[in-house]
Amino acid sequence: MGSTTFSGPVNSDNGFVGSVQLPTFTVASAPAATGLTGTSIFVSNGRAGAPTVAVSDGTNWISSAGVTIAAA
Repeated sequence: MGSTTFSGPVNSDNGFVGSVQLPTFTVASAPAATGLTGTSIFVSNGRAGAPTVAVSDGTNWISSAGVTIAAA
């Protein structure tokens, strides 16, 4: 399977088939969430030590459980 690097929004009239790989961080190595509103990352230890996807609210990384990411 080939890969493509792009930036900007993805628009499709026929749906999206494939996968998206999020950049992976630990709580300690995650970049500052400031200015990254809507950006998603994978945090390997972000939900009390358990892996989670997190989204920047512009200030903090918020886990899929709706709480700020934190290590155990």
